[in-house]
Amino acid sequence: MRPGAVALAVSSLIVLAAGPPAPPPLPARMADTGGGTQLITAVAPERASTTGTVSWWDRGGDGRWVQRGSAPARFGANGLVAGAARKQGTSTTPTGLYGLPYAFGIEAAPPGTAYGYRRVHRDSWWCQDNDSRSYNRWSEPRAADCRAAEAEQLITYRAQYAHALVIGFNYERPVRGRGAGIFLHVNGRGATAGCVSVPEDAMRRILTWADPARRPHIAVGTASGKTAVTRL
Repeated sequence: MRPGAVALAVSSLIVLAAGPPAPPPLPARMADTGGGTQLITAVAPERASTTGTVSWWDRGGDGRWVQRGSAPARFGANGLVAGAARKQGTSTTPTGLYGLPYAFGIEAAPPGTAYGYRRVHRDSWWCQDNDSRSYNRWSEPRAADCRAAEAEQLITYRAQYAHALVIGFNYERPVRGRGAGIFLHVNGRGATAGCVSVPEDAMRRILTWADPARRPHIAVGTASGKTAVTRL
């Protein structure tokens, strides 16, 4: 065999051994990441899934996204549904791209937390009463027009709300009946009532990583289909 042919054959073998190039990182395959330089992705295999993966990403000065961490995640007991079609009380996690208004917790903020962080007290409530002017808002004390049966007393969820980030679903201009109190929080005993949850150590790492000056968002979706995170 001619020397040139040998070199070509060896080169071909190297390419075959290396395999196809790695796909771009997940944020680079999304239509919209919120315009900031930090992003959290919460991805379930399919709409009926109650588990998946949360990852957090930084975008560098060169425009490339780099994954900074990842953790197993839990979703609603009845899976995921498009945010615009969600109905309150269905235990579904709304898919979509959302801001992260502020953090809160029963425990003190982890050292290094840059986010605005509200401590939970005994009279801290999240109103889910569709007839209340405080619908889908923190209420401290509980608003007079917000029925206790239609609100969460935050301190009673000691594991889940040790640390949390508010997900801006149905938050800026709340639509009654669509849902209230969707958070990224610490795992409880199983699937959530519609929130996204992660182990406590992961929640703490997310809070020390997140920088509001970099306008982080959370993208919640599935790996494929109409609610695929790459379609956001």
